[in-house]
Amino acid sequence: MVQLMPPDSVPPAPATSADLPTLEVSLPIRRPLGQSALRVFPLAIGGNVFGWTADGGATNDILDTYFEHGGNFIDTADSYAAGRSETMIGNWMRDRRLRSGIVVATKVGKSADNPGVTAKAISRSVNASLERLQTDYIDLLYLHVDDSEVPFEETLLAVDDLIRAGKVRHFGASDHSSNRLVEARVIAAQLGVAPMLAVQNHYNLMHRTGFEGDLARIASQQRLAVMPRFALASGFLTGKYRTKSDLGKNNRGTELANHLSKRGQRVLAVLDQVAREQSSSVATIALAWLLSKPGIVAPVASASHPQQVLELVAAAQVQLGRHQVAALDRVSD
Repeated sequence: MVQLMPPDSVPPAPATSADLPTLEVSLPIRRPLGQSALRVFPLAIGGNVFGWTADGGATNDILDTYFEHGGNFIDTADSYAAGRSETMIGNWMRDRRLRSGIVVATKVGKSADNPGVTAKAISRSVNASLERLQTDYIDLLYLHVDDSEVPFEETLLAVDDLIRAGKVRHFGASDHSSNRLVEARVIAAQLGVAPMLAVQNHYNLMHRTGFEGDLARIASQQRLAVMPRFALASGFLTGKYRTKSDLGKNNRGTELANHLSKRGQRVLAVLDQVAREQSSSVATIALAWLLSKPGIVAPVASASHPQQVLELVAAAQVQLGRHQVAALDRVSD
């Protein structure tokens, strides 16, 4: 119904821009990937379950949900499900026409067809990955193994050739020691080839000593982007596995069993408390703890169905208080 203005009333002055409410535009959360121009969502969706516990339909649903909530960083490897993970990701990017909006990280060195990090193996592995991913380039290539029997010079020159050819944009290390990172940086400088950009290592609340210390210090000195893998300790840090009877729910029961200790239960108890304070899930808090650490760009975590993705991406929005971080630090030390 139209309301008529009383005859003696004065019409209000038209609103100016200063009077209008400020509209908050929600932009996707992005963090710089090391010293590159790439910007990534602070949670990389892991492709290790694609082709294993997640079929083609589930993979599409997981990736759709991740992308719809701002995600743009997919982590896989040529050895995951014997290459099927890369194939499923490639099909998804092709069908959605999203290649330019996705940062793809994959790894070479562990495939049955082209094992190792010799120049020949790396070249063949990358070409095979490009075919499966249905793309002309890989954004971030990891060396999945550290083979001291292969001269670093050979490996670094092979990767540099791929970068110069436009097949690889940047590369990094997976599971390399701090000494090997230093060695790689020195050799790269001597050869005049591209240095490493990133490092991916086992790091979470249950597994801290392997990264914290020398490796973290070298990563910081070299300004490497750090992407923790096994960020949820094979699912233990979701809080869904608290007794031996729960282990049958997961394909990684043996790995989970190692965490069913007094220390593991204490960690879950503090995660429960912080999750209540933050009105969040245990998995979200475990990832938010990683994101609170210096140098961490994007933990890698996988999901078997779309609903789990929501808990993963929510970590990007959580700001833990200093006392909450300190409590988690103490209980997991």
